[in-house]
Amino acid sequence: MTTPFYVSPQQAMADRADYARKGIARGRSVVVLTYADGILFVAENPSRALHKMSEIYDRIAFAAVGKYNEFENLRIGGVRYADIRGYSYARHDVTARGLANVYAQTLGTIFSSGGEKPYEVELIVAEVGSTTADDQIYRLTYDGSIADEHHYVAMGGNADQITEQLKRTHREGLPLDEALRVAVDVLGRDGSGEKRTITAAQLEVAVLDRTRSQQRKFKRIVGAQLARLLGEAAPAAEEPADTAADGAAADGAGEANGAAENGSTPKAEGSPEE
Repeated sequence: MTTPFYVSPQQAMADRADYARKGIARGRSVVVLTYADGILFVAENPSRALHKMSEIYDRIAFAAVGKYNEFENLRIGGVRYADIRGYSYARHDVTARGLANVYAQTLGTIFSSGGEKPYEVELIVAEVGSTTADDQIYRLTYDGSIADEHHYVAMGGNADQITEQLKRTHREGLPLDEALRVAVDVLGRDGSGEKRTITAAQLEVAVLDRTRSQQRKFKRIVGAQLARLLGEAAPAAEEPADTAADGAAADGAGEANGAAENGSTPKAEGSPEE
């Protein structure tokens, strides 16, 4: 009888962690940072269909790097959790901290299970407050660990180098255009410090804007508005930025959130498709 191959638990966990880290590092980075009026999300992502950042609830947004199908499943689960909790209790009971705890439990269970591979994802759950001091940013790794981040965070790709650059260039109270240029500048630098140009067409940008009059604070920045903030010439025949941004935000949690306001039962099938 052949002796079964033995791998120590420590080695098995180390191998799973190494597998997940390599998968995440292959993706392009995402930067999340605070600015004067809220929280800014910036990613190098030329796709207009496969989003790395999305609305979860009124004041909460989600960003991710790694395998799209895996973090999309987590995003949809987060939307359902938020809708049901907001309907069952109250809208202010849906918080980024509660959502981050749910994600941590899910990722931790998957990572420690020997029956399936670990998720190759890292997540950010952010909630904009009424003031800068109330903003919350949580980073979750593939093994379910949570970090409470302050002011800025980068994940995926060369995240360590980007974080070091953000330490030198980010400051509190930046206006939106300056914060965006800081994010694009650090995304355009590789590990050796060489700089490359990233255009508006290569970017996915969104904000949680505390100054918006409506209850939902998430907004995508696209088209002419994005080009203007970057100091580029606006593309011809571009869809108006506010229309495109509000349309994208209307996907997401809007359908189920509206059900909560109208007193109807939330539908899991109403989860957004970004």
